[in-house]
Amino acid sequence: MSAIEYRLPQERRIVTEFPGPRSAALAERRKKVVGAGVASTLPVYVADADGGVIVDVDGNSLIDLGAGIAVTSVGASNPAVVSAVQDQVAHFTHTCFMVAPYEGYVEVAERLAELTPGDHEKRSVLFNSGAEAVENAVKIARHATGRDAVVVFDHAYHGRTNLTMALTSKSMPYKSGFGPFAPEVYRVPMSYPYREGLNVDGSKITGEQAAQRAITMIEKQVGAANTAAILIEPIQGEGGFIVPAEGFLPTLVAWAKENGVVFIADEVQAGFARTGAWFASDHEGIVPDLVTLAKGIAGGMPLAAVTGRAELIDAVHPGGLGGTYGGNPVACAAALASIDQMRELDLCGRARTIETTVVGRMNALAKELDVIGDVRGRGAMLAIELVKPGGQEPDADITKKIAAECLAAGVVILTCGTYGNVIRLLPPLVISEELLDDALTVLETAIRTAAQGN
Repeated sequence: MSAIEYRLPQERRIVTEFPGPRSAALAERRKKVVGAGVASTLPVYVADADGGVIVDVDGNSLIDLGAGIAVTSVGASNPAVVSAVQDQVAHFTHTCFMVAPYEGYVEVAERLAELTPGDHEKRSVLFNSGAEAVENAVKIARHATGRDAVVVFDHAYHGRTNLTMALTSKSMPYKSGFGPFAPEVYRVPMSYPYREGLNVDGSKITGEQAAQRAITMIEKQVGAANTAAILIEPIQGEGGFIVPAEGFLPTLVAWAKENGVVFIADEVQAGFARTGAWFASDHEGIVPDLVTLAKGIAGGMPLAAVTGRAELIDAVHPGGLGGTYGGNPVACAAALASIDQMRELDLCGRARTIETTVVGRMNALAKELDVIGDVRGRGAMLAIELVKPGGQEPDADITKKIAAECLAAGVVILTCGTYGNVIRLLPPLVISEELLDDALTVLETAIRTAAQGN
């Protein structure tokens, strides 16, 4: 990976307790004007961010292992992205592509046609968020097939709009009290190797078997002829960074193709070099009919997309897709610069190196501590599942303690999982080995400390 010239020292530096006085004052101001339903993971307020560090308003420099939930993959305030945004802002910030189109939107669509899986003819439509992309992918699938039913999976997360809440599995905090939800959504079991059952002969359930279990439910409870789409995260995000067993995804893709069902891969969190390939779908060679994209696409600017088979997307009548801000010119400029940085810096390769480093150290720790049930993931989309000693019972309490210990030492980590017991690591792909090493040392100490207090 080529060097980036950073504005801020790439270091961990603690100068106050958390939160510091200025962050505490901002928290008080927030209470008076910001809705309580908007939660924040950290009690500190950001003044600056660069590369792999976040600097708060009190001057603390934190190592960022969250990347804004896999958004700033090319680094916070990446110089190439900043330059592209500044240049575009100087010309125009908005015209609405549906009113007065511009080249940046077209060029982003060209890049997506090139990068996403498959060599078929493709079209793209640009939006603002992952939830918007997912909702519109479902619209496209229903319109193209003339069918209504959408099949999703246990542990799935697809967004916070009404339809995407229905598609999402976890009730709290995403769905509780917000119903009724959109109809014709059906949920089937996911392949979750760490928590998967066994066959009657004691052998592990394979990916193909897990897929057939889901297919049987679809055929019996929904009907293939009624199913518009199968929607799945190739690696589940909020549900716990669950990597399905090998063969699970290809078996589902084959069934969908045989039955005229649109296969939608939700690559919102896993896409754009995060898993060590351009997309998580690439790891098993599957070619989705539609792909939903967001997060890492534009270096922190709000942009999302649905990319897929031309005949599906073009089946929608003119005016049926779009949005006032979708494909904003500034966000498109950021996306083009981000994609260039991913190529120039070989961030797919960097993600694989991060995986080797993190998995090696966490697996070694797992041999030492029985609170680590599983270490999994691909590239720089990695997870540590915490359990109570002696079994597989999820331990959300120790997970919270570890996150708090890391923050106190100046490292930002995120948690996730249906049971709230998974630490997810999403460092910027440009993070240096020195910074990553320091962060992992803090994490190891935090896990040991929490385990000793169990």
